[in-house]
Amino acid sequence: MGDKIKVLVVDDSALVRKIISDVLQKDPEIEVIGTANNGKSAVLKNQTMNPDVITMDIEMPIMDGLEALREIIATNPKPVIMMSVLTQYGAEATFKALEYGAVDFIPKPSTSLSLTVDDIAELLITKVKSVRRSRIAPHKVEARPPSRDAVPAKSEPQAPPPATSDKVVAIGTSTGGPSALLSVFQKFPEKMPSAVLVVQHMPEGFTRAFAERLDNNSALTVKEAEDGDRILPGCGYIAPGHSHMRVEASAGDHIIRVFQSEKVNGHRPSIDVLFDSVADVYGKNTVGVIMTGMGKDGAEGLLRIRNKGAFTVAQNEETSVVYGMNRVAVQLGAAADVVPLVDITKKIIEHL
Repeated sequence: MGDKIKVLVVDDSALVRKIISDVLQKDPEIEVIGTANNGKSAVLKNQTMNPDVITMDIEMPIMDGLEALREIIATNPKPVIMMSVLTQYGAEATFKALEYGAVDFIPKPSTSLSLTVDDIAELLITKVKSVRRSRIAPHKVEARPPSRDAVPAKSEPQAPPPATSDKVVAIGTSTGGPSALLSVFQKFPEKMPSAVLVVQHMPEGFTRAFAERLDNNSALTVKEAEDGDRILPGCGYIAPGHSHMRVEASAGDHIIRVFQSEKVNGHRPSIDVLFDSVADVYGKNTVGVIMTGMGKDGAEGLLRIRNKGAFTVAQNEETSVVYGMNRVAVQLGAAADVVPLVDITKKIIEHL
């Protein structure tokens, strides 16, 4: 075994710092080398202690987590995992942090989530190990997510078309995915000829806010998927954080089924569940996309999509925060093309 993963824990609550430190210290591969109770202290300790990974609270005195993150990315970039509360502000701040360069986030324990403290502990340990050598893309500190004015205006709502989308784009992402998906969605044209279905590994409670963020920064109409949704061209559907999502053909329509069952590849929602159903229902009229993320979820499903004669594409290693799922897909021969993040939307449009 190599050297232990050195972690800096940042939170203004002494109790939370102790809980997180105790959880991480139980793993023999991880060592908590220090803690900080505000963002200013975190920036200084990042310089002096040089940790491998940082866990960061958002709301702190003196300097909050967002400002500290921007300083860290600008001065001594490290993989930062944000600790997020499930509130409107918490969700908005979390996605802003991901755009500023944080590699991932986990929710703080909450009575509004079905995740237990043990679940969150397991999630934190897994993420710390997965992001240790992740690629940190320094963001300009003045960067801001584009406003609604920066994207094409959506068409006025019309009566639902007589038929659902006969083509579909299916995208699977995990660690590093939210920022990557935002980049992809911002480039979709207003008259998108297909629907876009997304499974992003994300905790329960955050997928609705994430769908709203994509909706506000894209020409597509994006929502968190609900059971029975008709799959319409020009619309995006994000799998809920607590359920699998698959597609189904019904009486000439294409609809979404959202359901809870056992995890697949350790995930619910699982990318493979979506990809398998898309391969069966849409076949060659699919564009399958797998992007940054840890593990192997979606790799075999992408191969099934390609074997149906559809076009498939994987994000390349150089632009991935974690080259995991897409690496396995490439090794399996599931990706017809492997391209940088900046080219993914172009490839999707070319093959619709």
